[in-house]
Amino acid sequence: MIEFACHSWAFSDLTLQEALGTIARLGFRYADIGSGTHLNAVKAAADPRRVAAEIVGDLRVYNLKLSDVYLMLPRISSPETDKRQREIDVFKAMLPFIQLIGAPGITLSPGLAHQPKPIPADLTDEQRAEAEIDAAAEAEAAYARTRDALADMVEAAKGEFEISIEPHLDSMAQDLRVAKRLVDDVNGLKLTLDWAHPVCQNIKHEDIVSLLPYVRHVQMRQAARNMLQTTFKRGRIKVEQVMGALNEAHYAGVVCVEYMKTPGWHGMMEVNTLVESVTMRDALRDARDGESSRT
Repeated sequence: MIEFACHSWAFSDLTLQEALGTIARLGFRYADIGSGTHLNAVKAAADPRRVAAEIVGDLRVYNLKLSDVYLMLPRISSPETDKRQREIDVFKAMLPFIQLIGAPGITLSPGLAHQPKPIPADLTDEQRAEAEIDAAAEAEAAYARTRDALADMVEAAKGEFEISIEPHLDSMAQDLRVAKRLVDDVNGLKLTLDWAHPVCQNIKHEDIVSLLPYVRHVQMRQAARNMLQTTFKRGRIKVEQVMGALNEAHYAGVVCVEYMKTPGWHGMMEVNTLVESVTMRDALRDARDGESSRT
């Protein structure tokens, strides 16, 4: 049976201990945590036992299980070798911490999107063709950097943790075809699917569902075209349809309710994350239980 988690990012204005306590009081039994105010990757890597002990202690107090850790390491696509290597080194240094807190998997950003140089409008046809070839070569080089960095990170995990990337906006994998290509090219790599991102891009439900065979973790919040986060009433995600697709794909992971306090990013609305998290949780649970009663 699919279980539900809540992401601590919904309560980034609280300490991690307070956020976990809030998640538990809402009735969740699983929690996602991620880089940012609740998790300083550099500090965790430098003193993994102390930082892990604090988090594990809080999880036990609130009777919560950890469902995922999201590490924001966006420079793995950078053309600057030192910046890429620094991110990879942080990831490798974090592995003892990840093991100590008992995380079942790690979600990574697939790197910041490559920004091609604009092609001047006053070029001749021949010059424009050459510029387009150069731009395509630059894009392929950015993809290769990202692929190689992810392969290095997956190899470092040595199969102890499932590693996945989130195809999010402004990333190298915001195009779902690129996300699938990365999974195909990096042995052992999987996907964390935040349903709101393709919905914000107006991608068809069938195209989103096509990724499910590669998905190890799912994140949910209401969204609409050009709006990465909305209230439940304004959203365009059909929760029953999503749960039906997950069941049909035999998805066995956790679905994390992930509201955020970053209004303005790709039309993300400022919402009451407490209210919206509960509303989404109830809708997911009703859809799950409805599916179970029909089988």
